[in-house]
Amino acid sequence: MPKIGMVTIGQAPRLDMAPVIEKYIEGRSELVQVGVLDGLIKETIEEHLSPDFGDYVLTTRLTNGDSVVMSREKIQPIIQDKIHQLEKMGIKQILLLCTGVFPGLQTNTSYLIEPDQIIPSAVKAIIGNLRLGVIIPLAEQVDSIINKFSQFGMSPTIQVASPYKNDLKNFEKAGKALKEKVDIILLDCMAYSEQSRELVSKITGLPVIVSNVIMAKLVSEMI
Repeated sequence: MPKIGMVTIGQAPRLDMAPVIEKYIEGRSELVQVGVLDGLIKETIEEHLSPDFGDYVLTTRLTNGDSVVMSREKIQPIIQDKIHQLEKMGIKQILLLCTGVFPGLQTNTSYLIEPDQIIPSAVKAIIGNLRLGVIIPLAEQVDSIINKFSQFGMSPTIQVASPYKNDLKNFEKAGKALKEKVDIILLDCMAYSEQSRELVSKITGLPVIVSNVIMAKLVSEMI
């Protein structure tokens, strides 16, 4: 059976994300997960990987349920190491479980699937001239999200609701803020759930796209 490598910027296994991928690959491939933060405790992560001023900010979940905020600049070398780790295992397709932008990641023998290189262009193809709303985990990510989508000719209206805080009121607030301003909504983090999608869709009456579903469908076609 072929294997698909998955690199999370948090800790493996990602029990919130893997089932989405498994649903679409339908047992045709084995998932092999590795995490940037594997073996690290929250205090160590906060001490060594927290963002400095001006860093590109990311957030993720640990296996104990805690969430942490990190610097892309500090974790990218670890991501690269994890990619090479999967390559040494003979894995030919590797999915990065993050929609953030990671310039310069490389593979030697495998094909790296990066959501940031796929989702914006896919969304643009879907929406045409419709008004786009984007929900993201952190307010600190607004500028980087605007930059990411502007490169594809989109000017999204952005709201914040973390997938890691188990607070549905944040999604209700975000949905209500977007309802009259946009025509379609993207949940731009691989950790957003079907429950989140259903809630935002119910509040707004609008179509809602979930990043992990886009990637799961794509990966399922590559097996």
